[in-house]
Amino acid sequence: MLETLSQRLGAVVKNLRGQGRLTEANVQDALREVRVALLEADVALPVVRDFIARVRERALGQDVLQSLTPGQMLIGIVHKELTALMGEQAAPLSFAAQPPVVYLMAGLQGAGKTTTCGKLVRVIRERGKKKVLMVSCDVYRPAAIEQLKTVAAQAEADFFPSDPTQRPAAIALAALDHARRHHYDVLLVDTAGRLHVDEAMMQEIQELHRALDPVETLFVVDAMQGQDAVNTARAFNEALPLTGVVLTKLDGDARGGAALSVRQITGRPIKLVGVGEKLSGIEVFHPERMASRILGMGDVLSLIEEAQKGVDQAEALKVAKKLKAGKGFDLEDFKAQIQQMKKMGGLSTLMDKLPGAGAVQAGDLAAGEKQMRRVEGIINAMTPEERRHPALLKASRKRRIAAGSGVTVQEVNRLLAQFEQAQKMMKTLAKGGMGKMMGRLKGILPGMP
Repeated sequence: MLETLSQRLGAVVKNLRGQGRLTEANVQDALREVRVALLEADVALPVVRDFIARVRERALGQDVLQSLTPGQMLIGIVHKELTALMGEQAAPLSFAAQPPVVYLMAGLQGAGKTTTCGKLVRVIRERGKKKVLMVSCDVYRPAAIEQLKTVAAQAEADFFPSDPTQRPAAIALAALDHARRHHYDVLLVDTAGRLHVDEAMMQEIQELHRALDPVETLFVVDAMQGQDAVNTARAFNEALPLTGVVLTKLDGDARGGAALSVRQITGRPIKLVGVGEKLSGIEVFHPERMASRILGMGDVLSLIEEAQKGVDQAEALKVAKKLKAGKGFDLEDFKAQIQQMKKMGGLSTLMDKLPGAGAVQAGDLAAGEKQMRRVEGIINAMTPEERRHPALLKASRKRRIAAGSGVTVQEVNRLLAQFEQAQKMMKTLAKGGMGKMMGRLKGILPGMP
């Protein structure tokens, strides 16, 4: 996401190195590059103009601070202005109403509203044990109701049945009545995708809004729409009192300028972002953290939060106890670490949030993901005894494992060499040698000094 923008801004900083002051000439040159980068990323033209004007005003004539270079100074200014552009603070979902709290989903067809409903369940439950009911008011798209029913089952939420012969407003009111009588905390209302130029459909969602009086009216927008996402968001905001925006497919290869435009154009905060196809692929939108990621500064706070959610605490404790007891780190544990990383979104998600990792090419990440799957396949081809005691793996066993996992013996040997390195790190960690372990990690992770 926004990879080209990050690379462009990185180039601007390099060009400013070695200069002792931000002057009108070098600021002008730098901002020309920033402007081009923002436009290439599909940021709306009025937003780009305002942004460049604010950065220029703050940058011109500022003396370089004692420990900062002009490049660092400009990055600091751009970081603050990007954060302001996207909304300064995270905007949490509101629960400030008598239950059931109603969330109404709006947006174009194909934006990802139905899947987002399932993802929202996870976000809602992070705020406490909430009883959630879902209902579909999409009576137009074939199988839309069945799709939401499937998503509700996956998200472990309850589903209120509806029928394509019913009116959307009647479905919504029946679901609301059911939610009240059965003491649900939250009612998620999925609606049909609609074009903002379709007056009849826009009137229908306005009728739904009047009937339900939702606490949250969330506009779901596909980040891959580019400039059109901003125009659509503006039109929906004029028709409905939107409370927030959910950006989907932000993990794709889109230019992603909608993330920088939609807040400024609509005045509504981006509350959540979709970062994967799984129901766990959703994040609270933090403007400051997103600005850091765009500028190649990483997002360690989000990485820690994802680790806390994704890591199996019981499994981590089990490994820690094994190490403390001197029982060692085996291939079963090695495989478990790979699975934990997959739960956190895989290598690409991890690298996206690490400082300085922007230099890693997408092709390298794809190759890394493929290699992780291959390693898992090799370990799966071993017997439980071989996983617990890798020393048993002699030539004949290696040939059998290679044949069983569809790789060469050389790849099995490479895995065992990687495992030995991991084993040494774990031994060092068990002895309290964090400094030594970090020394061994130097050069392995991008951005590490």
